[in-house]
Amino acid sequence: MKMSRLVAFSSSLLLGAALALTGAGIANADSSAQAVDYVALGDSYSSGVGAGSYESSSGDCKRSTRAFPRLWANANSPASFAFTACSGARTNDVTSGQLGPLNASTDLVSISIGGNDAGFADVMTTCVLQSEATCLNRIATARAYVDSTLPGRLDSVYSAIKAKAPSARVVVLGYPRFYQLGGNCVAGLSERERAAINGASDHLNTATAKRAADHGFTFGDVRTTFTGHEICSGNSWLHSVNWLNIGESYHPTAAGQSGGYPPRSTRSSPAPSGWSSAPATTPPPS
Repeated sequence: MKMSRLVAFSSSLLLGAALALTGAGIANADSSAQAVDYVALGDSYSSGVGAGSYESSSGDCKRSTRAFPRLWANANSPASFAFTACSGARTNDVTSGQLGPLNASTDLVSISIGGNDAGFADVMTTCVLQSEATCLNRIATARAYVDSTLPGRLDSVYSAIKAKAPSARVVVLGYPRFYQLGGNCVAGLSERERAAINGASDHLNTATAKRAADHGFTFGDVRTTFTGHEICSGNSWLHSVNWLNIGESYHPTAAGQSGGYPPRSTRSSPAPSGWSSAPATTPPPS
């Protein structure tokens, strides 16, 4: 990294610390972030499915102008911004089709990935349409996959990112819990099913945080910022089942994209405005 870029990037890190102390979020623009080359990778939680306002050029990837990567870029005007996250992406989709913009000059990378590998969509479809016992069995299968297979797939993605962008700060975003237990849901899934789905999300986050830490990456745990905004909370930042647009079901709304991701990422030590910098050293509590 050139010295001028390094100085500007360091200034951005210091401002990130100030934002963390003041509780400021993504809307706070940072002129020093103009030196940052930012690439946003991942699945539908990064592309912004559920937030609406999709860029026509993104096609089935459904990249939203309200997705948190686009909001951060709009607020901070980085030197360059590449948005390749795509709805439905799995780990192999990232390695085969999303890494093109990465290079030795890339300073910042964000990614959410792993939920589709673990069968997120099938789990939710099974739980909504079938019996409680079938739902719980499907969740158990997903958890077993997270234990046995997903770590290796995450390693492949993280190693590929490191190889192409060796100097970049990489922020791995987790997934929110879907349900507020004991909340305002009067129909639909049982409380036992909701608790099991939340537990599976925790299990996935723990596994992802461990792999991120082992690669020296930051893990952004969004469960805290989504607390009080889960489905059944009365102020949800997540879509429940949307029969008119099934693909948006169980994804963050526009409010979830703007409020659920940036505030969490200002909670740690210095980083570019709106991003945490300290690598995860231990998995988050489940």
